[in-house]
This record gives sequence, structure tokens and C-alpha cells, in this order.
Amino acid sequence: MPLSRQQPEEFDFLVDRSLGSHVVPGRLRDAGFQIFTLADIYGEQAAQAARDAEWLRLAGERDLVVLTSDKAIRRRADERATVEHFGVRVFCVAGAPMTAEETAERIVANRHRIVQRSRQPGPWICHVYATTIKQMWP
Repeated sequence: MPLSRQQPEEFDFLVDRSLGSHVVPGRLRDAGFQIFTLADIYGEQAAQAARDAEWLRLAGERDLVVLTSDKAIRRRADERATVEHFGVRVFCVAGAPMTAEETAERIVANRHRIVQRSRQPGPWICHVYATTIKQMWP
């Protein structure tokens, strides 16, 4: 199923490097998402060195909704504490290893659920499955 072009979403999203900096962000931008990557914010080289707690803090401070595939954020104490302290809203694409196109399709397929959930204040972490999202923390 091809990605469809829709109106821009009401939220700005930060795409973690775990989802790449070209294919997924590009496909989501084409679908109407307002996307920032770590490379957009820090520059290409600095983005690779940015610690997860650092960019999670930035997401909270700038009210960016996080898109990632890093399921361990909720289990790492420093990252979870940052999510909690800064009220970060995190969506983690869950499932078997997927191509970048499949990952983008999964996010777009859940766009209405993602937008609806994003209206609720953080902190929280939700997993994005093929046809649903599920809160995983707290």
C-alpha cells in the first residue's frame, strides 16, 4: 500500500537515528508529517554522537513527539528518567525487523492513533504495531 499525501499533522516529530535519516523521514514527510531528524538538529556527525538521554531531553523541551525503534528506552534508567522528567511522548515501532519502507508504512497506517495519543501529555512510551498502538510505560 503506497503512502498517501495528507494534510500536515498538528505535531512535530523527532525521528531517532534508529529509524535512519533519509528513507523513513522522507516517506513520512511525503505523507504530511512534520519531521525532524537528529541530523537536522545536531548536524550529521554530531547526531551520531548524541546520547539518547540528550536528544530525549531536547524532544521534551521542544515538545517533539519521538518516533524510534529503540525498545530499550523504557528499560534504561537514565533514558526512562529523562522521558519522565521532561514529559516526553515516545512511539516505538515494534515487531520483527522491517525495511525502512515497511516501518514508514506502519507509522502512516497508525497516523490517526498516533495523533490522538500525542494529544495526551507525557511522559509515556507506546509501541506501534501493524494495526494498533499500545502503551508500554508507565
